Amino acid sequence: MGLYAKTLSIVAARRQRKPVRSTPALDALFQQLSGCGSEADAFAVEDRIWHVWMHHPHRIANEALDRSADDIAARRFDLAETRLTRLLRSLPDFAEAWHKRATLYYLLGQDAQCVEDLSRTLEREPRHFAALCSFGEILLGEGDREGACFAFSAALDLHPFLTRARAVVAGALG
Repeated sequence: MGLYAKTLSIVAARRQRKPVRSTPALDALFQQLSGCGSEADAFAVEDRIWHVWMHHPHRIANEALDRSADDIAARRFDLAETRLTRLLRSLPDFAEAWHKRATLYYLLGQDAQCVEDLSRTLEREPRHFAALCSFGEILLGEGDREGACFAFSAALDLHPFLTRARAVVAGALG
């Protein structure tokens, strides 16, 4: 099975997968998000979800993730990759570290490495709507509109106010 097909199968099985790191509070936030009646409410809940995802119980992991984000923003890509790879060796279940490295690879145009890390993100946090959207974008770039719509639809199941995902699924963009 190819990398993209493997990732699509992870997306398809997302409802059967349990997050590696979940809490009742995070589960409640996802319940709130799916039932939000306004975009403003949804983005407020989304911010709280991101806060949970970005936080790790180990202070050093938090610092490494924050520094890697700063490195990416400053275009110090080699340093960011080194930090994230080192962090992932120590804490391979830290879903947001996989996602952050996938983002780095996306920015570098390294789609295969990006999809590999998105897969790892989704294996650990099947509700990661940003990873689903990133995968959808890569599929669009590959010309796989059907796969992209599938990934974006999965993201919309979690977060109904993702503008880009709604537009792609509705066929307005591509």
